[in-house]
Amino acid sequence: MRRIAILGATGSIGVQALEVVAAHEDLEVVALAAASDVAGLVAAARATGAEHLSLLDPAAAASAAAELGRPVRSGPGALVALLADSGADLVLNAVVGAVGLEASLAALNDGCDLALANKESLVAGGELVLAAARRGGGRILPVDSEHSALLQCLGELPLDQVESLVITASGGAVSWS
Repeated sequence: MRRIAILGATGSIGVQALEVVAAHEDLEVVALAAASDVAGLVAAARATGAEHLSLLDPAAAASAAAELGRPVRSGPGALVALLADSGADLVLNAVVGAVGLEASLAALNDGCDLALANKESLVAGGELVLAAARRGGGRILPVDSEHSALLQCLGELPLDQVESLVITASGGAVSWS
């Protein structure tokens, strides 16, 4: 059984992930986090039975805690504490912005596989993220469409056999060589 933490559980990627988990008996959601969507987090917590919850906004966390009758973490450091206590072995990081970097590092340092939809983790801390993956032994699994497509195209091909890659992005084509 894979134990999953979904960070950004109320956004489009998080909601889709919850649908995938619901269709697979070998997956269990153990932790959920969102920014401020109380109704979305409460509904997801009730649907999945996830024990560990976090909302970035302290007022939203207090509201969700009152509705659920149990603690909901909040504020800076809440995502890292959530991951540490959850026992997750797979973390989907679909939060928005650089706030996701600390959670990505924590997951990888703990040896978790990281399903990464938070591009900012790599943009802001690429070398740190890669070093954390090497230290902890967790894999980085791209979730975003372009990055996932690249991984699928490359398969098991050694990088020294790749001359260049070109992907499209909202800002135009990006080339790596």
